[in-house]
Amino acid sequence: MPRVLLSSPDQKALLRLEPDPNGQWWTLTHTRESGRPAWYASFGARTPVELIAAVTDALTDPAPAATAPSDPYEPLQQLAWTPPAIGADGLVSPDGTVYVQRLGSTQEPRPWFVTAKLGRDRPMWQARFDAHTPPRLITAFTTALADPHPIARIDGLRSLPTLDPNIVTRESTNVLAVRVATALEDRVRSLAARRASPPTSPVASRQPPAKNNRRR
Repeated sequence: MPRVLLSSPDQKALLRLEPDPNGQWWTLTHTRESGRPAWYASFGARTPVELIAAVTDALTDPAPAATAPSDPYEPLQQLAWTPPAIGADGLVSPDGTVYVQRLGSTQEPRPWFVTAKLGRDRPMWQARFDAHTPPRLITAFTTALADPHPIARIDGLRSLPTLDPNIVTRESTNVLAVRVATALEDRVRSLAARRASPPTSPVASRQPPAKNNRRR
């Protein structure tokens, strides 16, 4: 069973993969910093990797978009997610498989829970966000969660395990082997390119020529 431990360059963030049959597999923790208490996020084993990557991409983005929605519910509402019942908290996907909610009293910071189920008694995975998790990270997750674009998976019934094939629309396409082999390297290069470039040295302004009292 793989175990992975990654820390940020400033040692403030820690991403841990700890396979646990009875718990969350991925855990992202962040130490306290000015103006924000320590926080954490965790993801179950079957959480689609694209959703976890959306959070880590947002966390490591050196220049977050100022126009990104700050309300994690907003990307879901734009794609017809609705409350589970009149007056109930949270939103449910149109197919009824995913429920996003906040728990606790409205008088204090509340954690977020994202739960995917097949029917009432068949939980698939759960993502949990501490009450102090930066909203932009949760919004990155819900944006990826509601993304209608297809995701890439290796074809074949054995390599594509599905607990309910009736809710999955499959479309096959041929991909060059070289693109598959270099996919990870291409992604790493793309993320590394986001780093803010160092500021250019200011060009020294030219001084006006010295004046003298000569006259022609």
